[in-house]
Amino acid sequence: MSSKSISPAVATLALLAMPAAAIGDDWTYELEPYALASSIEGDAGIGRATGVAVDVDMSDILEVLDIGFMAHFEAHHSNGWGVALDYGFMDLSADISGPRGGVVDARLRQGVFEALLVRRKSSGNGHLDFTAGVRWWDNDIDVDVDPAILPGTATAEVEEDWIDIVIGVRWANSINDKWTFQLRGDVGGLGVESDFTAMAAAGFKFKMTELMDLDLQYKALWVDFETGAAGQPGFFQYDTVTHGPIIGVIFNF
Repeated sequence: MSSKSISPAVATLALLAMPAAAIGDDWTYELEPYALASSIEGDAGIGRATGVAVDVDMSDILEVLDIGFMAHFEAHHSNGWGVALDYGFMDLSADISGPRGGVVDARLRQGVFEALLVRRKSSGNGHLDFTAGVRWWDNDIDVDVDPAILPGTATAEVEEDWIDIVIGVRWANSINDKWTFQLRGDVGGLGVESDFTAMAAAGFKFKMTELMDLDLQYKALWVDFETGAAGQPGFFQYDTVTHGPIIGVIFNF
């Protein structure tokens, strides 16, 4: 993992180290380790290797996953303001089919960190959360492309990270005293860094105890990022969607 990947941990520790005076009965907290059984679909380009399909389903990811870490944290004040942090990291290595039947020996390390300001409003049997903040992408990709794609084996490496501003909304509605339905979405990018990024998620929370909830969702995360000139050294394109079911346990305190 590159040194850049330390930044989410630093940001999380900074939030948890709020002054003692700010921590009291007015604040509630949620900490959720979770697993995303994800699939990644789309295209990537590095230097002369353009249009390489990145299609790895969730069964493939389980086979080629070297390491992964995913966690979510939220803090909410009684006045309606709050913050949310989310970090997901996957380190994968696999043979991926190229656009003309060749094979790419690839290693992909994808880290996504979100830091959001939250404004909560009551709504019926639940609440609406309006969110605004940043999504930080940290991608390291190493590829070896065989002659079926390029003359001679081509080796390329890229380490790219960028930050997108995102805005969104989350709706939560209690079905009964145990089950809550949640729907969430956001959008960003718009050419500031990536051309486009968006997220959509839907699912349910089940109250197991006063201190623990079971979180069941399906989540999709899109990004379309490009830098440099196609076919030239320094070119990088990453146009993918990462999607799949989420299962997590939320600790409330």
